[in-house]
Amino acid sequence: MTVYFAHSTQTDDKADWQRLSEHLITTSKRAGEFAQPFGAEEFASVAGLLHDLGKYTQTFQERLKGGKLRVDHATRGAMLAVEKFDQLGYLLAYGIAGHHAGLANGREGGERTALSDRLKGTGLPPLHDAWQGEISLPSKLPWPPLDIHKERGNFQLTFFVRMLFSCLVDADYLDTEAFYDRIASPEQTRQRSTARALESPSLEVLREQLNSYLCGFSADTHVNRVRAEILSHTRNAAPQPPGLFSLTVPTGGGKTLASLAFALDHAIEHGLRRVIFVIPFTSIVEQNAAVFRAALGKYGEAAVLEHHSAFVTAQPAHAEAERYQSREKLRLAMENWDAPIIVTTAVQFFESLFAARPSQCRKLHNIAGSVVILDEAQTLPLKVLRPTVAAIDELARNYRSSIVLCTATQPALNAPEFAGGLENVRELAPKPAQLFRTLERVRVRHVGTLEDDALTAQLRALDRVLCIVNNRRHARAVYQSLADLPGSRHLTTLMCAKHRSEVLAEVRARLKADKPCRLVSTSLIEAGVDISLPTVYRAEAGLDSIAQAAGRCNRNGERAAELSEVRVFATANSDWAPPPELRQFAEKAREIMRQPQFRDDPLSPPAIEAYFRLLYWQKGDKELDAANLLGLCAGSPIDTLPLETLAAKFRIIETVQMPVIVPFNDEARQLINSLRHAQSSGSLARKLQLYLVQLPRDKFDALRKAGAVQPIAPEKWGEQFMELVNQDLYNQQFGLSWDDPAFVKTEQLLW
Repeated sequence: MTVYFAHSTQTDDKADWQRLSEHLITTSKRAGEFAQPFGAEEFASVAGLLHDLGKYTQTFQERLKGGKLRVDHATRGAMLAVEKFDQLGYLLAYGIAGHHAGLANGREGGERTALSDRLKGTGLPPLHDAWQGEISLPSKLPWPPLDIHKERGNFQLTFFVRMLFSCLVDADYLDTEAFYDRIASPEQTRQRSTARALESPSLEVLREQLNSYLCGFSADTHVNRVRAEILSHTRNAAPQPPGLFSLTVPTGGGKTLASLAFALDHAIEHGLRRVIFVIPFTSIVEQNAAVFRAALGKYGEAAVLEHHSAFVTAQPAHAEAERYQSREKLRLAMENWDAPIIVTTAVQFFESLFAARPSQCRKLHNIAGSVVILDEAQTLPLKVLRPTVAAIDELARNYRSSIVLCTATQPALNAPEFAGGLENVRELAPKPAQLFRTLERVRVRHVGTLEDDALTAQLRALDRVLCIVNNRRHARAVYQSLADLPGSRHLTTLMCAKHRSEVLAEVRARLKADKPCRLVSTSLIEAGVDISLPTVYRAEAGLDSIAQAAGRCNRNGERAAELSEVRVFATANSDWAPPPELRQFAEKAREIMRQPQFRDDPLSPPAIEAYFRLLYWQKGDKELDAANLLGLCAGSPIDTLPLETLAAKFRIIETVQMPVIVPFNDEARQLINSLRHAQSSGSLARKLQLYLVQLPRDKFDALRKAGAVQPIAPEKWGEQFMELVNQDLYNQQFGLSWDDPAFVKTEQLLW
């Protein structure tokens, strides 16, 4: 009797090879467990049983022995799914066929062959019927447990396929990892499993620690008393049923800890599994994560997982042996978000919800049954706003997630005013309009158009001031005009996260000591950075950005509101003009600020609501789904779902960003060195996120061509991890520069 195997080792007698039936059954069980939070256990279990069905062929078994002939082992399972379960089988077939290469379109292939073409089975080796004696399939499947939206049914099916795909690939990866770990070192595997269990504190333990931390705060000032009221009111709402919530609190009102407290209370009350914080900018992920770790004390390090940026993963070479392909699964620098608290970016979160690659989709099933805090919800990009809102609604509607839109400037996303908008959104804050009046701490004034010299003169006349502009070149120019003065500092996304954190720590120390401090930054400082200066200059932008800038002014009510001013200015220098979309935001902000009813308080909730309504009306429904993703789904039946197209066209950021690791300090250099010798990259990749700088693709290519950026251990990782080797390009004031990628200081050439 022939024994069929899933994975091989170096041993010729096959004594330690993994049996195919064992891999299929274990993957099936895991995938079913992963799908439980959204009621799709049967679907995911069947996907697990069928995903490697094509390994029941003589050709594939020869490949495990070292044969060079490439074997498609995924299509057979997809074909059987459709044959046995008809239309419902397509919901399985997409993920089964794509569990290595990624999800394809139902028809009209892109980079991947369309599912309809693969289901023809052309060129597949004969399937041995031994599988029928080793795995057992149900006779039928139920209809997916979905609450169908009258306008978005097919979009919901694409979402369901992606969630099933997530369950499958994560289960497949984990079983493959467990097998090779056992082979490498059974004792080490046992110890690691035990350590992981010990390092995962329960939500109840985390809440107890948070309560202890919060007890250390005293309501000793007006602002602190209001923060305490917000915290109490928010936590009292935790027993409400899961679904959609908003937390509308002025900047500096304690949203971060209030949302964490609500999330833990709500998750424990309703049996939800984790808390996911979605932050708009990479630049402040590490700051919020640090706040959470501090609040959770001794459990913080184990409980909080930061996921800033995805390293680019090279695809396995098709000509390599199957053993190599299996091991490649273990080298993907990604997370499956199996942690109590996740802190990630909006780009990572939303692009994953529309993704097609296994490395991006693996974590999706862990979003189901979670509390998701969308911090600074007003920053959702307009060109994908309608599909993004549809995804938010779908998570709450069918995946037992509670979503909290957390911001000082709530966007007008509720139905019916917003087409296809959110329904039954419950406010967590106590009387938001009254809160804004109670916490008024600044005056906002438009100071007209400023020449560069006039702006510099006004900033130099102030000892403590923050200036926020709309692009990095402008920020650099303004900083250079102040650099000779004490306490002048600069912040940019061209600095790695560790560097930015050090600059902010120094700024806070100077402010606390009442020393001069002139900080120049791009908008990265606006979203949640806990810093307070008496005066803020803000280059013209949207009203939501101005409100965020105001949150860095007199944040804790240290002085009277009339003594704290946000000065909005237009720049006279065309070199610093904002991009077209940002200009539209600024125009709408000016329009609102000119209206008599909003002139004295342009940051009030009615003014903000009027601003967003004006902005969305101006854009129109078509521009709020620029790639017509929802329309594309609506016209695609179950066997023609456009999964690859959705992934290609849904972009929070249009420009492809490439991560570069900067050897910023001794810790970074040590981590880079460890990566050269490591067998698995996951934990090191997480730690290295603090030292990443994201570059536009063309700038990255220029540095790569000049040899300034090179891969770390390419024989092991390919070009997955790229290091800045020309350290002269990294400046302590400006971060990474690509002006002259070949430049090296003369003294560095002398040994």
